[in-house]
Amino acid sequence: METRYSRLSSRTMAFVLAGGRGSRLKELTDHRAKPAVYFGGKTRIIDFALSNALNSGIRKMAVATQYKAHSLIRHCQRGWNFFRAERNEYLDILPASQRVAENQWYLGTADAVTQNIDIVDSYGVDYVLILAGDHVYKMDYEIMLRQHVANKADVTVGCLTVPRADAGAFGVMQVDENDRITDFVEKPADPPAMPGDPDHCLASMGIYVFDWKFLRELLVRDAEDSASSHDFGKDLIPQVVRQGRAIAHRFAESCVKDHPDAPVYWRDVGTVDAFWKANIDLTDFTPELNLWDRNWPIWTYSESVPPAKFIHDEEDRRGSAVSSMVSGGCIISGTEVRNSLLFTMVNTNSYAVLDHAVVLPYATVGRHARLRNVVIDRGVVIPRGLVVGEDPEEDAKWFRVSEGGITLITQNMLDRRAGS
Repeated sequence: METRYSRLSSRTMAFVLAGGRGSRLKELTDHRAKPAVYFGGKTRIIDFALSNALNSGIRKMAVATQYKAHSLIRHCQRGWNFFRAERNEYLDILPASQRVAENQWYLGTADAVTQNIDIVDSYGVDYVLILAGDHVYKMDYEIMLRQHVANKADVTVGCLTVPRADAGAFGVMQVDENDRITDFVEKPADPPAMPGDPDHCLASMGIYVFDWKFLRELLVRDAEDSASSHDFGKDLIPQVVRQGRAIAHRFAESCVKDHPDAPVYWRDVGTVDAFWKANIDLTDFTPELNLWDRNWPIWTYSESVPPAKFIHDEEDRRGSAVSSMVSGGCIISGTEVRNSLLFTMVNTNSYAVLDHAVVLPYATVGRHARLRNVVIDRGVVIPRGLVVGEDPEEDAKWFRVSEGGITLITQNMLDRRAGS
């Protein structure tokens, strides 16, 4: 009979690296770290890593923060405060607090763990799962943990299968027929192909499983190396590949899907274009990312708000939404909403049109505004009659227009426009 102790997740701590700014998201990360950026109508990006850990059976977690961490810390405190110490459950928030030296913040991803070795020690775990807090995916980490133990690996690296043409942006693994990693190359010009598949590569997801005893010794040695950048991808993983036993775990084996034929879904929403597309994709008839799956829910902080409301029913003044997601607390007053995603407490006014719009919480859209292919930041007040998405040159005078033609609108941009 299987006991709860036979699940490796019960002996594992998830350490989430959530300190990155995500500068490619431009003004969306002016006031928040990338893991705290909103996604999918009511969640934040970090909720995916934390939910995966919780759903996998992990009840000990830590979140390391650094860049503009207030909204991320507040979100974790409000949405992830249900862990109970008396049940041996913990979620610690670990800001870069100069615990090692007064002038030393987190120097790299590995250093973020090194500076908290004593805290990890206090958990009394056998395994540590290192996670990036800024990707959107669903994954059962227990499967990866079992592969790690079965292969007696020093490190197991989560890997995506990507086309060789796209692999230059990743850390790429070269593996043998048993998925042992024989080489690790960071952002290579000529990426090594997978065995038997010359058109694809195995790219690192930034997910690593270590035996804690092994990782602890590795971190201590790395901290004493003045030539190291103290980063997992640049320093520690290549070292283990050269000197130890590193195994590749293929994401397709642990990706959580609602049916066998569903695609393997993983997204780095690190650019304005990618962020907009991943959100708009959720409005598809059958989106690749299933947020409705009650067997693998994405947990988050849920505000107490009333249901969405649609008002007015006149020929040119009808509150309606087609092929869209509209969150709680929204009031769609005489506005035409198409192929759009509206977050909590968005208010729109009469005669406005939203088409392929991603509108973050508490934004207001004024009368007669026409907005197409836009991302609107939290709390923005769109003025009456504003037209965006029809004249790219005019849009670029005032707003951030991406390479893919998506316009990012923040309140500071609108204020500069109004004062010009």
